[in-house]
Amino acid sequence: MPLRISPYFWTMGKITIAIDGYSSTGKSTIAKQLAKSLGYIYVDTGAMYRAVTLFAMQNGFIGGAAENPGALVQLLPKIHLKFVFNDALGYSEMFLNGENVEQEIRTLEVSRYVSKIAEIEQVRHKLVEMQRKMGTEKGIVMDGRDIGTVVFPDAELKIFMTASPDARAARRYKELLEKGGNVSYEAVLKNVRERDFIDSNREFSPLRKAEDAIEFDNTDMGLKEQYERMYHFALRIIEKS
Repeated sequence: MPLRISPYFWTMGKITIAIDGYSSTGKSTIAKQLAKSLGYIYVDTGAMYRAVTLFAMQNGFIGGAAENPGALVQLLPKIHLKFVFNDALGYSEMFLNGENVEQEIRTLEVSRYVSKIAEIEQVRHKLVEMQRKMGTEKGIVMDGRDIGTVVFPDAELKIFMTASPDARAARRYKELLEKGGNVSYEAVLKNVRERDFIDSNREFSPLRKAEDAIEFDNTDMGLKEQYERMYHFALRIIEKS
């Protein structure tokens, strides 16, 4: 359960919280909890890259017999992304060109190609610019791969999440099964390892731990313990702001 905040908390200064890390480490889950408890805006940058990947797949730029990322770059001005809050669910969903694609972007098919799309320089420039605009007034929790190193290098709190590939694959596999997916654990583990390699070795904005980030290995940690630790990290910094 989220910890309760005393009234004086709301008079304190707001900070920027950047959460980076490997795929399937639970970044989005923790970031959502933190944002809700702190009264902050939550931005899932992974959803943004997934939406662009879905657009590329829908238009045959990737995933088919012939890949053409150059054509995707030319159509970037026609890609419009928006987070729309869903009152019933209690969180925002991703809309691509006016269409709710929250379910479509979470499939293993999109996961298979998202790292390839994310390494395209023009894609990263477009999305980083959008992300920076979202955080101009602080009071934001943003998760992704390069938030603390590129998007918000001056963020007051930076967290780098990691876990063993096996633990991350098991979590992702369970999540996909619960959503009705027809996948194997071996396929999910292969995808996790491939994404790790691409994310860490791409030319533009590779996955790196910022020098001043707190490394957070949650291989053997439950959600409640993760949330409480990060919540207290945030409170200590906010109290000093």
